[in-house]
Amino acid sequence: MARINLVTNESANAEQKALLDAIQSQLGMVPNFLKVFANSPDALKAFLGLHGIANAGSLDPQTRERIALALAQQNSCEYCLSAHSAIGRKAGLDNAEIAANRAGTSQDAKAAVAVKFARSLVEHTGEVTTAELLEMRNAGYSEADIVEVITHVGMNILTNILGKAGRVDIDFPKVELKLAA
Repeated sequence: MARINLVTNESANAEQKALLDAIQSQLGMVPNFLKVFANSPDALKAFLGLHGIANAGSLDPQTRERIALALAQQNSCEYCLSAHSAIGRKAGLDNAEIAANRAGTSQDAKAAVAVKFARSLVEHTGEVTTAELLEMRNAGYSEADIVEVITHVGMNILTNILGKAGRVDIDFPKVELKLAA
């Protein structure tokens, strides 16, 4: 059960309702984690702004989802794992790729480097090695791409923390944190 209230259309003030209506019109639904964010309209606007800007960058949707899946698993956020499994499938990731991402890699060699780098950023709280940065560059990632991976890591840490702290009720097909053997 959620530990932070979900803002619903019934409980929303005018500002919250306008934000929720905008999300509903864009996504066709309002995910529960955004209903938690809506407790603070400013926090929700900040997240939506960062999300919109980050998704307009040079990283393709599949790589963004691979990173989100790897970090949801690494950070033990079942809400985010469930959400990004569904979003990842819509972005074209199959079950084998999603399993690889959850294990910290990818079937795509270039994407595997980005996923590994993202996990290292989390594991070492940003203290990645020069060799890891060179591996990103050697895989074909530009400086902009590297900064965008870091941005997506930060954004995913934020949502992982919110999902876990709030024990947000999963409103996507549920995916267990436990990896299949």
